[in-house]
Order: sequence, then C-alpha cells, then structure tokens
Amino acid sequence: MGDVLAGFHAAWEFESDSVLIRYERGIRTPKLFQALGERRVPLEAIAGVTLTPGRRGTVVLRVEPRAGADPLIEAAAGQLKESGDPYRLVLPAERETLAEYYADELRSLLTESDRTERYLVAPPEAPLHFKAYDGKASFDGKAVSFRWSWTGASSAKWKAGDQSFPVADLGGVEWRSPEMFEGYLRLLPRDADASAVPASSAASAAPAVPQADQDPAAVVFGLGYGPVHESLPFAAAVLAAVRERGAVAPVPVSVPAPRRDPADIAERIRHLGELHQQGLVTDEEFSSKKAELLAEL
Repeated sequence: MGDVLAGFHAAWEFESDSVLIRYERGIRTPKLFQALGERRVPLEAIAGVTLTPGRRGTVVLRVEPRAGADPLIEAAAGQLKESGDPYRLVLPAERETLAEYYADELRSLLTESDRTERYLVAPPEAPLHFKAYDGKASFDGKAVSFRWSWTGASSAKWKAGDQSFPVADLGGVEWRSPEMFEGYLRLLPRDADASAVPASSAASAAPAVPQADQDPAAVVFGLGYGPVHESLPFAAAVLAAVRERGAVAPVPVSVPAPRRDPADIAERIRHLGELHQQGLVTDEEFSSKKAELLAEL
C-alpha cells in the first residue's frame, strides 16, 4: 500500500508488511501517544481490523493486536482508557469510505490471529525512568533500580534500602494504573515453577504479597506521581527484557487486599502531611488522599 491516513492525534502509513503509526505532539494529544512517538506494527502482529462509529461525527479505525504481540498492551492488562488506546485512529465521519477501503485492504493481508509467544511490536527503548510517590524508578536495559524518597517511602522500604533488580532475576511485572485506586508497579521474581501452578489455585498456593507501599520490589503511584505515559512504557520495556531472557511469569491472579495496619496508615498520612506543608500537595489532594487512607481502617 504505502499510503497515509491522517486522523486526530495520529497518522497511519500503510506499508507492505506493517503499519507505521506516527503520533502528533499537540497539547490535545494524549501524553501516552506523545511519549510513544511512533510505532511500527508488523502485519503478523495484527489479529483483526474494525471500523465503528465514533463520537460527535467521527469514525474509529482500530487494529486488534494479537495476544502476546505487544509488551505495552500486555503490561497494561486491559487498564487503558479508550481514549488512550494506541491502536485507535479517530477520523472525521466524511472519511469513512476511505477508512473502510484501508480496513478491507488490511484484512486481506492478515494471516494470523492466535496468541504469539514472542513480542512482535518493539518495546520502548531504555534507559527509562520516572518518579513514583515513594521513590525514583530507573531501568538501563539490564537492571531496574528503586531509589526511595524520604518524603514518601514507608519505614519498611527505608529499612530495606535502595533496591536493584537484574533482569535475569525477574519473572515479570505487575502494573496497576495510576488512574485507579492504589496504583503501583511491582517487579515479580523469577520462578521457574510458576507456569506449573494452575491459575485457579495460584492465589492460595502463593505466599501473601505485601501491600505495594510496604514491598521493596514495588513503587506506588498517586498525587501525580507515576503517570501512565511514564510508568506504562517503563513497565513494557522491563517486561520485554524479561521475556527476551525467557522468563515471563503468568498474569497475577487478583485477590482481595488485606486490611492495612493502622500504624502503616498513620505513617502514610504523616508523609502526606509533610508534602502538604511543603506546598507539594494541594488542600484538595491532601483531603482526598487522607480520606482514602482512613477508609482502609
């Protein structure tokens, strides 16, 4: 093909073996798109194509990536909002006929739809880093480092000290969106027998996992720290590096979080108060987060 279809926030270039997606850098473009810049999606990474009506006189062209093809989508685990989906191209309704033509052309070239065991879409490149609520996370391509913040890290993390995790020792990552309650990035240890544990019994077979703010293998989000456009590409890059070494852990089974220790809640509120006094947290943010913490008692 080789043609370009421009929409809101992105332009897709259709090539013989891939779709090159270039994201705009305007102030209305989602920050995740700006952080990604551009992505080349091989045709073998696409399972299907849809064209549906959008909002306010638009249509939406979307390619459905094959399961396991994109580390970004794997790390997101269904938590991205529709507006933040990097595989959607929103177009004016008057371009529907043209979009339908490209959709048909793409469908005619697709040959695979099942899960792939290797990533086909390139991950974000290291080095990467971002600021979490309780520390700074860095990834140089070989190891992940957590350096704790004196204003946000729990006493458990301070006692454990700054952390460094070689990729060879990791089995995967668990990313919980900062746009959800209690967001975090957790590094999962390498476990050669993890795949042998049935998903239905994984929760009971595995030892209790500490809360993210008490776990030296995790950094927590919130109050503007660890935004999606910084923490998700980071998680995807780590996940891709782990898979390259052949040790990807299964997706963690969600289990109800245990109630927090009142002393831990008090410590978090104290840290929050210090940030408030320094002017780093607004009155509204302080009141909202304090209420969330108190609700866990």
